[in-house]
Amino acid sequence: MNWKRKEFYNNLLLISPWIIVFTIFWLYPIIYAFYLSLCDYQTLTSKTKYIGFKNYERIFKDPLFWLALKNTAIFTFVTVPITTAISLFLANVLNKRNLRFRNFFQSAFFVPSITSIVVISIVFVNLYSSEGYINNLLKLLHLPYPKFGWLQNETTALPAIMLMDIWMSIGYYMVLFLASMQSIPNEYYEVAELYTASSWQKFWKITFPSIRPMFLFVIVLNSIKSFQIFVEIYVMTKGGPLNATTTLVYLIYENAFVKIDQMGYASAIAFVVFFLLLGFSFLQIRLLKVK
Repeated sequence: MNWKRKEFYNNLLLISPWIIVFTIFWLYPIIYAFYLSLCDYQTLTSKTKYIGFKNYERIFKDPLFWLALKNTAIFTFVTVPITTAISLFLANVLNKRNLRFRNFFQSAFFVPSITSIVVISIVFVNLYSSEGYINNLLKLLHLPYPKFGWLQNETTALPAIMLMDIWMSIGYYMVLFLASMQSIPNEYYEVAELYTASSWQKFWKITFPSIRPMFLFVIVLNSIKSFQIFVEIYVMTKGGPLNATTTLVYLIYENAFVKIDQMGYASAIAFVVFFLLLGFSFLQIRLLKVK
């Protein structure tokens, strides 16, 4: 055995724990899930009947799938730009070295992003209820409010969850932007001051080009997270009222674990979501490509 082959086997031995874990917990489930997507699978009896691509055909004829896709798209295309813009603004403000109580504000904005999503969702369920703090405040101000609560109204349920998600997420992305901004050499800003550049010019000509890789990372990461929204929906509305907050991932859960006998159909939806996310991420990277 020559030394190159010996080195190859030694390296293979070193990474074998990762290969084993990857195969058992990632590769096998993915392959098996794809197999299930081609079958009519009965969860309780484990009976499996191969039906080809009928589950995929059913997806595109299912009005609930299109409603879930619409809700997911609205959630993603509204929350991602707003969250990114607010996070970028806050990071730019906190990047000022002479700002008082800087560490306090940084921690205060960041805390919601590391708090349990379930806990935050339960708190907001109470805030959004018919007799919650928000409705009581609107009553005092003599402003219109949903009589039965924000989450029981088809018009306000999804926006209410979106608002909570934005509030909860801005701190995390703010810290990412702030870390990227603090890596920019201060000499760039000193030169800009010599030319009497305004704050906006400094941001647009120095800060933003320097943090563009992080900007792309935040956009893609936030889009994937928003597209996979589930916990908030499960805790707060269960997809209601009248499927007004049913998203793609919640639809997968409902078919796989609530209806029980729709595991094959749920697997097919999961693969459609995977390819939608893959295509959407590649499109974002292409449009926001970093030189």
